[in-house]
Amino acid sequence: MYDIAIVGAGPAGASAALFAAKAGKKTVVFDNDKSITKKAWIENHYGVMEITGPDLVETGKKQAAKFGAEIIEDTVVNIEKKGEGFAIETENKGTFEAKHVILATGLATDLAGKIGVEVKEGTEPRVPKVLKVDAEGKTNIEGIWAAGTCAGVSVHTIITAGDGAKVAINVISELNGERYVDHDILK
Repeated sequence: MYDIAIVGAGPAGASAALFAAKAGKKTVVFDNDKSITKKAWIENHYGVMEITGPDLVETGKKQAAKFGAEIIEDTVVNIEKKGEGFAIETENKGTFEAKHVILATGLATDLAGKIGVEVKEGTEPRVPKVLKVDAEGKTNIEGIWAAGTCAGVSVHTIITAGDGAKVAINVISELNGERYVDHDILK
């Protein structure tokens, strides 16, 4: 069983995976290759002069994998409560189990609505629906969290990436039973 399963490998999902895996949590990321970031040209991301959306997405997945996150190229079709966690069913690769799930599905809210996560009207242009979350990223279903555009934050990659990190830190803290902080120091 995975500690954390992340649905979506764009900036929010890959950032969440990076923090989760680096914290030593057994992490899986499901990537359906439909990130809206794949259409972006980015010049407003702190620390990056300019980058294509596809390159940003690939770099994020590589960073997460570097620390042990498993990247599964498949579409999640269902999530159900199972024992102490969730069963995550994919289109082609079978079913996976995780204690916590982070939805980082960008503009897509259909899966969340299907599994009972509360959906509300979006506030950004071209974002019609978002998931109802609290300040930590928790949805109405215990153990299911949301980050990034689907959670109602701005579509800008720097903001969705930061939100993914924030939500992952909150999940890690819950799993650890104490506040988690990740600070590296120059060697």
